[in-house]
Amino acid sequence: MASETRRAPHQVTFAVLAASVTAYALLQSLVTPVLPTIQNALHTSQNTVTWVLTAYLLSASIFTPIMGRIGDVVGKKPVFVATLVALAAGSLLAALATNVTVMIIARVIQGVGGGVLPLAFGIVRDEFPREKLSGAVGAIASLVAVGGGLGIVLAGPIVNALNYHWLFWLPMIVTILAAVATFMFVPQSKERTPGRISWLPAILLSAWLVALLVALSQAPVWGWGSGRVIGLFVAAVVLAVAWVEMERRAQAPLIDMRMMARKAVWTNNAVALLFGVGMYAVFAFLPEFVQTPKATGYGFGASVTESGLILLPMAVMMFLVGMGANGLAAKIGGKTVVLVGSLIGAASMALLAFAHSHTWELYVATAVMGVGFGLAFAAMSSLIVAAVPPAQTGVASGMNANIRTIGGSIGAALMTSVVTASPAADGLPRESGYTNGFAMLAGALLLGALMALLIPISRRASVVAVSEDEHGAVQLAAVGDDSSA
Repeated sequence: MASETRRAPHQVTFAVLAASVTAYALLQSLVTPVLPTIQNALHTSQNTVTWVLTAYLLSASIFTPIMGRIGDVVGKKPVFVATLVALAAGSLLAALATNVTVMIIARVIQGVGGGVLPLAFGIVRDEFPREKLSGAVGAIASLVAVGGGLGIVLAGPIVNALNYHWLFWLPMIVTILAAVATFMFVPQSKERTPGRISWLPAILLSAWLVALLVALSQAPVWGWGSGRVIGLFVAAVVLAVAWVEMERRAQAPLIDMRMMARKAVWTNNAVALLFGVGMYAVFAFLPEFVQTPKATGYGFGASVTESGLILLPMAVMMFLVGMGANGLAAKIGGKTVVLVGSLIGAASMALLAFAHSHTWELYVATAVMGVGFGLAFAAMSSLIVAAVPPAQTGVASGMNANIRTIGGSIGAALMTSVVTASPAADGLPRESGYTNGFAMLAGALLLGALMALLIPISRRASVVAVSEDEHGAVQLAAVGDDSSA
């Protein structure tokens, strides 16, 4: 009876988790369309100001799995609160920053907020009633991408009505309220993973991610064939191999390599990587495309606010579709939903590549994109949660989100190289650069569809199977997935 009382307020728990994840997701993209404003305000160069994005990406990539693992060991609720406090502290420092160095440090601190994702998924799995589990997981997964899209939409109005500092004040306020609400209302999970935190694997993980993401983010500036970029790629490979070997030998690994090798896990992670390539590249380059002056013959000369509104249909459709994706998965299977989402996403990228002469075409393309991404993200998250034991939920879901972030770095870097390959005389990209870039993203999502075909088929339609042991405790597992054993 006590257990049921503890689990009763799942609606409140979901509201707190949703607000926290949305605040984190907003900070991923709010600054993207206003980097020129921040550059001028902080009196820095274009190359330096890009580190306001890169530093956040690097930090989030490192801290997402680490905070998930710490939460699995010491308890998800206190670590979730600590993560929100770090996110709020970073937002405060960013809002008060008077130079780019302080701003970059603040963004590194904000990156600790990446831990909200694995911790939120873990809390949902531990605490929610069985009939609400899949829907909640899908909704939170959708909010990650929806928040990213809304960040670009809201950035212009916020800066115009207030100033760019409020891009950090507003998430800070939401995050503080979420931390207080978590402390007061979210129940403490009884699920624990015995053992200690292995810090050497964490250091190696950080090192190879830093090497990889710095190389990818700076390759368009330094040159893909430069010694620095090649050296960083080599270092990333060597450090990644050392990390995998260390994790395999560790008594308490940060990431269980046997878990990552499960077919249901690595196939979903591969799809997540390719979706990250597409999503983050669109976030970065579609606003730039529509802001291009009309004199180029293809741009729309849109303002920051107008360019953000182009992505509004994607955010709306992603949320609406994500809410119902798990119900669809229960009928036709999670694998089928991911496959359909990948194909729809690829079609939307093809629309952007070959039908972008009128703004209505862009609105249609982003709405279609929202349908595809909403289906795939929600189903992938449920499949990942169902494929691993409860104690590994935080790390597994955190790595899935982390791999999507790494895919975003790859996509943004590749898109930059393609779009700027042959600039016009005025220095602006040619229309063919954007056409080729969006076509490349369509190809990435088609590859994602091929990877989705490899996802194991469950013998039952439901994504998450629920049962009770002899004590009445809820047991969750992927049904019919021969790779999840």
